[in-house]
Amino acid sequence: MGVLTKVAVILIALGFVVPVALIAIYGVVSPPLTPLMVIRSLEGQGLAWEWVSLEEISPHLPAAVIAAEDNNFCRHDGFDWDQIEKALDTYEDGGRLRGASTISQQTAKNMFLWPDRSYLRKGLEAYLTVLLELLWTKQRILETYLNVAEWSGGVYGAEAAAEHAFGKSAVDLTQREAALLATVLPDPLHRTAANPSAAQKQFADTLLRRIDQIRPLLDCYR
Repeated sequence: MGVLTKVAVILIALGFVVPVALIAIYGVVSPPLTPLMVIRSLEGQGLAWEWVSLEEISPHLPAAVIAAEDNNFCRHDGFDWDQIEKALDTYEDGGRLRGASTISQQTAKNMFLWPDRSYLRKGLEAYLTVLLELLWTKQRILETYLNVAEWSGGVYGAEAAAEHAFGKSAVDLTQREAALLATVLPDPLHRTAANPSAAQKQFADTLLRRIDQIRPLLDCYR
């Protein structure tokens, strides 16, 4: 076996082993930082972040986030194929190509990858999503997502987001406050839960109704 072949084999092996090892470790230990936190900090946005357990987050927030981001979170295997098909159909009919990323995919991206729309990053995201679904419970995926998601410039995780927007701990969030926080997730650098736009308020109202509709599907993290 030539030197280049050996190097290629080692790199491929590391490409499989390292992600599995990291995901296994982070299945029981909170991460020190995420790539996005480092990038934003270097851009001068600061860092407000405190990891809390799922039990230390108001149950209103995971319900609102699932209603906003991924209605089928408790039922899919990491990818919502129905939503992907709908997004592609809309695009083929001349509409805008909308995202169909699940909470599992977003967790993989937020934990390990950089903000980018390249095919390379999407491919890595898909691979890591499969590993997350294999090695973690739905509770752990949701807990991690709520703790590493960006909620404002330099603000990460439910605890810091609740403090930043409402001056209270995540465990004390009301249903309305949780819904307003969920409206921020698609565009955290330009939206705020503390001073929501009219569109955000309307979306929050929609989420509150949607939560009641999908409540039977919210059984995987309780």
